[in-house]
Amino acid sequence: MATTASFTVGTPGGPRPVSLAYERTGAGEPLLLLHGIGHHRQAWDPVIPVLAVERDVIAVDLPGFGASPGLPDGLPYDLTTVASLLRAFCEELGLDRPHVAGNSLGGLLALELGREKRVRSVTAFSPAGFWTERERRYAFGTLRAMRLAAGSLPLPLIERLSRTPAGRAVLTSTIYARPGRRSPEAAVRETVALREAAGFHQTLAAGRDVMFTDDVPGLPVTIAWGSGDRLLLRRQGIRAKHTVPGARLVRLPGCGHVPMSDDPALVARVVLDTSR
Repeated sequence: MATTASFTVGTPGGPRPVSLAYERTGAGEPLLLLHGIGHHRQAWDPVIPVLAVERDVIAVDLPGFGASPGLPDGLPYDLTTVASLLRAFCEELGLDRPHVAGNSLGGLLALELGREKRVRSVTAFSPAGFWTERERRYAFGTLRAMRLAAGSLPLPLIERLSRTPAGRAVLTSTIYARPGRRSPEAAVRETVALREAAGFHQTLAAGRDVMFTDDVPGLPVTIAWGSGDRLLLRRQGIRAKHTVPGARLVRLPGCGHVPMSDDPALVARVVLDTSR
């Protein structure tokens, strides 16, 4: 069951309220989990039971995704703003420099929090921001097509497709290498989350000029890439390693862009190894 953290942030028009939905479980050092664009915190569900054995796990819905409402007028969905909101969120929950793991957009945000020395360690799965312009256009075009397809399917058809491995492949194979491992309920929820994401277009627009170009020195950093990533191609991991030379670069065999359900044990091990 989601909990909501509410806090205020400054804007040119004065303080504005912001709310972020999250779920928290486990015990140990805090670990913040961040999802990608068009997804929701439940993307991490397959690995949370393992992580929660050793960590106080906080899975958050980013602004305008999942159960988190969109940002108020005057707040852009850019990297600087969302990173500052996550810092305020951590302060609201009393999280003192948590570990952070993120996927895609969440991986980019995790690296930004690491660059600012706001976290203890960073694990980034297929992080955004290491693309060429051509690769970025391909990824954004694919995301728009996914959103359009999700919005065009009636809910009864989505539910019917979710009942078979082949149908789940139709719904989710762009981001999963093993879509048949998704439960029918998860496939329905994430398809609906994609089409209902209030922050989708603004976040995508804000990412047009994003490139991560800074090192993240002084922290344990792992950058992991699925061998079957069809959205952000794995050669971008080599660029990420050149940008963050102290990072450990890990290959995830048989995993797609969102690896948490493709191989939960491997993903959990990568996160825990980094945070240890």
